[in-house]
Amino acid sequence: MSGRVGDLSTKQAESLTEFRERIQDVLPCLPAQHDHYLLRWLRARNFNVQKAENMIRKHVEFRRQMKVDTIIADWKPPEVIEKYVSGGMCGYDREGSPIWYDVIGPLDPKGLLLSATKQDFLKTKIRHIEMLQRECRRQAEKLGKNIESITLIYDCEGLGLKHIWKPAVETYGEILTMYEDNYPEGLKRVLLIKAPKMFPMAYNLIKHFLCEETRRKIVVLGSNWQEVLRKHIDPDQLPVVYGGTLTDPDGDPRCRTMINYGGTVPKSYYVQESVKVQYDSSVTISRGSSLQLEYDITAPSSLLRWQFASDGADIGFGVYRRTKDSRSQKVAEMMQVLPSERYNAHLVPEDNCLTCSEPGVYVLSFDNSYSLLQSKKVSYNVEVVPPDDGQMQAPCSRGDLRLQ
Repeated sequence: MSGRVGDLSTKQAESLTEFRERIQDVLPCLPAQHDHYLLRWLRARNFNVQKAENMIRKHVEFRRQMKVDTIIADWKPPEVIEKYVSGGMCGYDREGSPIWYDVIGPLDPKGLLLSATKQDFLKTKIRHIEMLQRECRRQAEKLGKNIESITLIYDCEGLGLKHIWKPAVETYGEILTMYEDNYPEGLKRVLLIKAPKMFPMAYNLIKHFLCEETRRKIVVLGSNWQEVLRKHIDPDQLPVVYGGTLTDPDGDPRCRTMINYGGTVPKSYYVQESVKVQYDSSVTISRGSSLQLEYDITAPSSLLRWQFASDGADIGFGVYRRTKDSRSQKVAEMMQVLPSERYNAHLVPEDNCLTCSEPGVYVLSFDNSYSLLQSKKVSYNVEVVPPDDGQMQAPCSRGDLRLQ
């Protein structure tokens, strides 16, 4: 049985009922509550109800932390991303699913990562996925059938060494992991066209980020790729440049109003060359170690702001709040406020903040525990802005240090 609505075994149907009962408390927080949607999570975990429940609960927290429900309307990517990240949604396949094109060749990974933060790229991809999911829902309503996945076309022409630059691969890997963890069964098929000889090497660098089911959906097309695309896509939904008849209103065969073809990022966008931050403090974090900065927030709604840069390589960073009145409490025992992630702060300095909803001791943790060989120098500024007069709390602006 396929594990889809109308094609469930007795055991699968029982698992669906149990799954729905176990997540009643978070159902209202999800973008859909129907069986089609819930079955995606069960299929992703081979109908193991406990694993599917854990997965979907993490997704609910992901939606809250990333403000996913409002990301389309309330967040706009930086200009450099809008102009130079290639790809776009264009047309529908023969079953009515949206088609997304990723155009690899013109992409300038280094220029982009020197011009915007990794978190901006992650949020941009979340925004794109949410737009595609919204389009699936519109198509389902229009066609009167379930539409829940997309066709993805990877145009690999021009794939080269610049695309396998290590920070770019790591960033792409994090995006893939985010997608696998939060949008199961969102891909119907992945069609790779114009793959050069170096494609297998590039694929080997990222394939471990993909689950087995996703890998099975990837098809590398040969020289007859246009013919194969037309088997899946009506010619009037396929751009002329890809073997169809679709053009922009002005006759552009590349459909540039829908698909962005990117290009080399001008150096004027580079953050490292246009922004010089003066840091109050710097410290070297030994390999396999971490650094904690503690700030006593006395007033609710205070703003905690940080800036940091690392030398030579990325650094992990997260924010926590102590739950015990003890300096010996370990980070793993504290309440997570901002999940720890690895930041490419050696390429683009990080500048962010959060509103402290509750008073308490907040801990900024720089994590180098994953690095077995390399120490990291981190330069940073931290300030606490109280809610009343907006002035920095000088006594705790530097924080307490603890190296582990």
